[in-house]
Amino acid sequence: MGPLAGIKIIEIKGIGPGPYAGQLMADLGAQVVVVERASKPNSIAAPSEMDVNSRGKKSIALDLRNPAGLETLLKMVESADVIFEGNRPGVAEKLGFGPDVCLERNSKIIYGRMTGWGQDGPLAHSAGHDYNYISLTGVAAAIGTKERPTPPLNLVGDYAGGSLFLVVGILSALLERQTSGKGQVIDTAITDGSAHLMSIFHTMDILGGFSVERESNGLDGGAPFYGSYQTSDNKFVSVGPIEPKFFAEMVEKTGMPASFIEDQHNAERWPEIKSTMVETFKSKTRAAWAEIFEGSDACVAGIYNLQEAPSHPHNKARKTYIKINGADQPAPAPRFSRSQCDIPAPPSKEGADTKQVLADWGFDAGEINDLDESGVLT
Repeated sequence: MGPLAGIKIIEIKGIGPGPYAGQLMADLGAQVVVVERASKPNSIAAPSEMDVNSRGKKSIALDLRNPAGLETLLKMVESADVIFEGNRPGVAEKLGFGPDVCLERNSKIIYGRMTGWGQDGPLAHSAGHDYNYISLTGVAAAIGTKERPTPPLNLVGDYAGGSLFLVVGILSALLERQTSGKGQVIDTAITDGSAHLMSIFHTMDILGGFSVERESNGLDGGAPFYGSYQTSDNKFVSVGPIEPKFFAEMVEKTGMPASFIEDQHNAERWPEIKSTMVETFKSKTRAAWAEIFEGSDACVAGIYNLQEAPSHPHNKARKTYIKINGADQPAPAPRFSRSQCDIPAPPSKEGADTKQVLADWGFDAGEINDLDESGVLT
């Protein structure tokens, strides 16, 4: 089930953007096999059986420093469509499964490389994390208060600039392979992806409509009509009526002065408008404002936390969340009219599927037994 059914993907276990990219493709029906370094949790990662990013995947444990373990991986490469890893440049080559080796074994393989800085450049071999990567691309400087930048979780770098660009690259290469018959290597860098995400703000800058000073633009909290406001029960609502007719509806429903409507884009009046909005939204609870605004065009919504979100009526109606092993988590997305996605299987423990996966990928019982006895299947 799912549009990627029949695509075989090998994921070399990592952290952050790689596992999420694998989850996306597994959710869409691909057969994703995660190669663990050992059949126990990585010290800096969640145990696989508890990790949402591991759902729908099979887990095998191989000792890739053992020549027989490396050969096992390369034999799997021969029948795979995709392999991807998130090591620093040169590490996969040192371990013996770099792009050249994999393409020699399977000329049609798509080899994905997921890093923060990319495969070249002066920082390519340096350590870093999401916030460091987006710091070089204008993203980090644009998010936060006037006083200081604020980390936007690791959604912008790891997952938007990393995972999503890796998946786009893999799917594009698979599509191109239908014409060329050849595989290729994808160099996915979070710096490249997060820079790409800033495209619209480059447009604004070209047009003279973007300030590098935080909280001075229409979408960064500078404008009173785009931001968050506290309610009487110490919760929050998001307010975003950018268009004049939507702003007018918001003003009308809150009972604020009608004169605000014509001065929506009058920056000199923004402090007064914002002050009034602060006091107005503090006058009712989040639930009361939701009752007033939801279903209207005023572009006001309650801000719900991760534990509250699954219970919202809209999310429930669309089945945006599902339960796996009794825990709420996002359902596969997007949705397809024909190639509907299955509910993902629960995540496996590290190495739980090793023997079954090897059998499914063409290893005979004798080979599997020999590998087990030699300690390759860790």
